[in-house]
Amino acid sequence: MFQIKVKTLTRQILALAEELGLNAVPEYRTPDGTRIDVAILDGEEKVLAIELEASFKWFPQRVLYDVVKAHRAGFPELWVVTPFRGSPGWVEGYAEEIGLRLEIKNDKTLLEELRGRLVRL
Repeated sequence: MFQIKVKTLTRQILALAEELGLNAVPEYRTPDGTRIDVAILDGEEKVLAIELEASFKWFPQRVLYDVVKAHRAGFPELWVVTPFRGSPGWVEGYAEEIGLRLEIKNDKTLLEELRGRLVRL
């Protein structure tokens, strides 16, 4: 059975961001009232939205919702973390069309990849 440890990953993301001098906000409330699982901020600058998707049911629709939330909140980049290897299909093209960089990440390699991404800031 595939499972993602949402609380553990959230704590690890928060600790990594703090270690790198960034601010990670869990359950980041967007201006339109939705929430992003973890928002990475550099001061006031919105750097990266991270959504932790533990369910494969309705995966393309979930990713579409995540794309819309991140874009409307002003994030340039969204990482969707999931233990599944599914593809959100056309949603990737839509994210590109609206100017949002979308990456689907595996929960097992997330922290290593996140460190690499945030160190470049």
